[in-house]
Amino acid sequence: MTATTDIVQKLWNLCHVLRDNGITYLQYVTELTYLLFLKMAQETGVEDQLPQGMRWADLTAKEGIEQLTFYRSLLLELGSKASSLRVQAIFANAQTALKQPRILSKLVESIDKLDWYSAKEEGLGDLYEGLLEKNASEKKSGAGQYFTPRPLIDCMVSLIKPQAGGRG
Repeated sequence: MTATTDIVQKLWNLCHVLRDNGITYLQYVTELTYLLFLKMAQETGVEDQLPQGMRWADLTAKEGIEQLTFYRSLLLELGSKASSLRVQAIFANAQTALKQPRILSKLVESIDKLDWYSAKEEGLGDLYEGLLEKNASEKKSGAGQYFTPRPLIDCMVSLIKPQAGGRG
């Protein structure tokens, strides 16, 4: 089992935690994407694109209802006031369906404990693809379909800048 496959399985296990708390299959990837983006910014040394006080360590430093309240405000802040347009695009209109502080705490603690070093060597994009593949293979999630979150689509289009009639 590769490091990426192992991490995808651990992340997918977190989806069961989400499901047991009323989060739908279609919301799994979106919920985890926001948290993974924050963690990956830390892991890859690009946290300078995030405002001070709105980073992974700031989220992990809080507990209980304070952490959930902070997380909700962090999503709003990054979607509207981040200095990087790319970050704003990813977090545009971001919100969480999480209602219980203990669930956010479980997600944050679990993501923080993962060994990201080996996954970086294999490619972090594979993690996202692995989650999408797991989601698509779940019968309850929409018969093998998955949906890319709208903010991610908008960000990709903005970065690629496709032209009418263009190919590739």
